[in-house]
Amino acid sequence: MRRHRVLHRTVYEYSGVVSSSYGRAYLTPREFPGQRLLAHDTRVDPMPSDRSVGTDVYGNTTLYFHVTAGHRRLEVTGESLVEVTPSGPSAVQPAWEQARPSAGNGPLAVEFTLDLTPPEITPEVAAYAAQSFPPGRPLLDAVRELTTRIHTDFAYESGSTTVSTSVADVFAERRGVCQDFARLGIACLRSQGLAARYVSGYLATDPPPGKERMVGADATHAWADV
Repeated sequence: MRRHRVLHRTVYEYSGVVSSSYGRAYLTPREFPGQRLLAHDTRVDPMPSDRSVGTDVYGNTTLYFHVTAGHRRLEVTGESLVEVTPSGPSAVQPAWEQARPSAGNGPLAVEFTLDLTPPEITPEVAAYAAQSFPPGRPLLDAVRELTTRIHTDFAYESGSTTVSTSVADVFAERRGVCQDFARLGIACLRSQGLAARYVSGYLATDPPPGKERMVGADATHAWADV
């Protein structure tokens, strides 16, 4: 069991005085088996004249705020204390076909099986993914093989892509960075009818002796969640 203090700060600086700022913050960590939220606070400076907390359709806690005092700088800080208990995969894994969501077993998850516009699921990507998903294979085994193949077949090359680089271009060039490989993995998983989403977050690194822990932008990363 480990406790993590999570600090997320976003600062907006304006060239002129702003009289009205609306915002919505998703900074409250979720609770689920293996993760407990012990404390959380979101601070907005300048102080909002109106704020409210709600829950979206996916179960995420959201904070709405409205700042009406004149300002040239707006700072939003979320601070949380989270307790995490690592756990291994279940001993019994369903066949990957059984993990496909439907209107009956996962109506909200169906959204995460859809392709984007412009499309990212090309015939080449679907054929590449299908190699790891033969009939009846356990889901975890199939996903492990797919991600291992992506790691093996594609080169990590910083600066080789941009945020607008398509999955098709990454697939053709066989190189990219973490965000590209996450998007490729998602396209592969969705091509098989599985629900997958893009996750952006931070790495909790253990620095070498005498070195500082990576913080902020230096520790950002991207994942595919299935």
